[in-house]
Amino acid sequence: MSGIKARLDAISAIINYQPAHAPLNFHDTKPTDVFGSNVFNDKVMSERLPKGVYKSLKKTIAFGEKLDPSVADVVANAMKDWAIEKGATHFTHVFYPLTGLTAEKHDAFLVPDGKGGAVAEFSGKMLIQGEPDASSFPSGGLRATFEARGYTAWDVTSPAYIYENPNGTFLCIPTAFVSWTGEALDKKTPLLRSLQSLNKQAKRVLKLFGVTTKSPVTSFAGAEQEYFLIDRNFVFSRPDILISGRSLFGAKPAKGQEFEDQYFGVVPRRVMSFMMEVERELYKLGVPVKTRHNEVAPSQFEIAPIFESGNLATDHNQLVMTTLRTVAKRYGMICLLHEKPFAGINGSGKHLNYSLGNAELGSLFDPGDTPHSNAQFLVFCAAAIRALHKYGALLRATVASASNDHRLGANEAPPAIMSAYLGEQLADVFEQIKKGEVKGSKQKGVMHIGVDTLPPLPMDPGDRNRTSPFAFTGNRFEFRAVGSSHSIAGAQVALNAMMTESLDYIATELEKLGKVNKTQFNEGVQKVLQKIMQEHDAVIFNGDGYSDAWHQEAAKRGLPNLKTTPEALPVLSSKEVVELFTKYGIFSEAELKSRQEIYLEQYVKTLATEGNLVVRMARTVIFPAAMRYQGELAGACANLKAIGHDFKMATLEDVTAKLRAMQAEVDKLEKLLDHEGGDTLAHAKFMCEKVLPAMNSVRSYADALEAVVADDLWPLPSYQEMLFIR
Repeated sequence: MSGIKARLDAISAIINYQPAHAPLNFHDTKPTDVFGSNVFNDKVMSERLPKGVYKSLKKTIAFGEKLDPSVADVVANAMKDWAIEKGATHFTHVFYPLTGLTAEKHDAFLVPDGKGGAVAEFSGKMLIQGEPDASSFPSGGLRATFEARGYTAWDVTSPAYIYENPNGTFLCIPTAFVSWTGEALDKKTPLLRSLQSLNKQAKRVLKLFGVTTKSPVTSFAGAEQEYFLIDRNFVFSRPDILISGRSLFGAKPAKGQEFEDQYFGVVPRRVMSFMMEVERELYKLGVPVKTRHNEVAPSQFEIAPIFESGNLATDHNQLVMTTLRTVAKRYGMICLLHEKPFAGINGSGKHLNYSLGNAELGSLFDPGDTPHSNAQFLVFCAAAIRALHKYGALLRATVASASNDHRLGANEAPPAIMSAYLGEQLADVFEQIKKGEVKGSKQKGVMHIGVDTLPPLPMDPGDRNRTSPFAFTGNRFEFRAVGSSHSIAGAQVALNAMMTESLDYIATELEKLGKVNKTQFNEGVQKVLQKIMQEHDAVIFNGDGYSDAWHQEAAKRGLPNLKTTPEALPVLSSKEVVELFTKYGIFSEAELKSRQEIYLEQYVKTLATEGNLVVRMARTVIFPAAMRYQGELAGACANLKAIGHDFKMATLEDVTAKLRAMQAEVDKLEKLLDHEGGDTLAHAKFMCEKVLPAMNSVRSYADALEAVVADDLWPLPSYQEMLFIR
């Protein structure tokens, strides 16, 4: 099949697209009836479990008390009966290994009864613990390949659920994943550890303010998930997108996002149908998705949930990503979660909204109407400022990957410099604290638009700043550097640990005051806050994070600017980071080193895969197409010469020069990809400094050829087609 025929067939398939299944029956089923219908939630447990078992389990879920193993058999039996009623034949322990993906091994409920039939079995032991083969998952040197034993452990704080498939259903049990020797091999285990340490230090601080709470103080998270949707007919003709998730070639289209007409625009009909089905599937799983809209780039969209506890939000975000990919196929599309699938337009991130609190206390980052007099809020906010200044490099390392490197600092995402935006009101309050005299804070206002029929609008005391990586947005901080394909666990673990250390420091300083009256305590708080601001306010920046001036200013302030993954990941094994995590029992030094090794290895493998794709596609797809065009040009010149007509060879010479240059760059890249030797960090630096520029060089010539080669000869679907035909 010729290149142009493949492209035309893809376009024809899109034009003639018909849904493969009937529309959702939204008239007869209300969202409120659907929500949580496939979740073994509190309502189901209260109905199906004996009262004593339910109360015991509830204490563990709601108050963080130790799990009583004796209830496992009763819970397992109730869970099995509920799942079978839902059509389940199998169960699986769902876990999140260091691949960043979701893993699962399915086992059947049915076992032979010895009489030619079968019975359904599911014991407490099966619920509490599983044993997947751990030898094929990344371990970063924690164990040898032949050491295969690993365990999954039931996470009672994240409810089990039923996952539906057209041919049946199965029971999913969220679990932690550890090695035989107890090291964390997953994303969940350190997150749970960090939440436990955060609760302890947050309650120490609250106690000093006379605040007690029975429920744990936890982190809350809301992940704004961005993604691209591309018709799958195009993707089948793009080996780069199919294998690596991003386009390694592609000339800039005549129109991209410069008209600013995509953001919040009308959602295309097929995409809206897709969104509605995604939401319906997520509602069944109890995922509280709230917002949907067009994003800035063409064919880019966003889905965002309501805040949840950090652990549950992490599990739910994994379900969101899985559901997006799965449902997209039903509508003839591919969901791309790569951070930079297309050059020249915005990539995709995942803004992580982060706060602390619980149902009793609300958000501990809520300033109230008079933040200057809200000492408790100021303490928690100052703790965040101190944490970011001390451990900003760690937070940067948690979002380091080959894919996210394309996005950070590219005028579409925050720079790699970790700074905090507080807004006018809080920046002023903390500046007053630094000077030792707090007089007041800027109040909210009312906006009158000047049209009688429009209502007056309440105004916030400050604007937002989209260029800041860590921005205060009313009652939370928004960490905007997380990549769209990333688990939000890593960033939360770092934030929880950083906050734990800062709250520990503040609690220790305030406890030194001993028994004092309220006035003396408030004076002590002011001194601690003043010291924090004098030592750590360098991390506060309310200006344009994209500007060159900020990069220069950040260097003067001593803020690290770790632009690439090989620069950022060594932070994980630095002395201060090892001390932070080991002190609070979140990671051992060996676990940290293993993660650094795994993520560096993933970086190397990603660039090696992309590099090999560039070589193969350049030689077998782009070079032959350009050669055919070169042949047509040469033939035309020869024909004109034969009949005595004047002709110019500028186009032929241009194509020939580009072909020769591309061929030379492909040869260089191929040799670079044969590089061996050195440790993983050295290899990663080599891939970053040598291989990646060589790939970009090949691309520059290929994209230049796409701009001149006859369209009927070009085999790859273009940016114009992929981004605008849907």
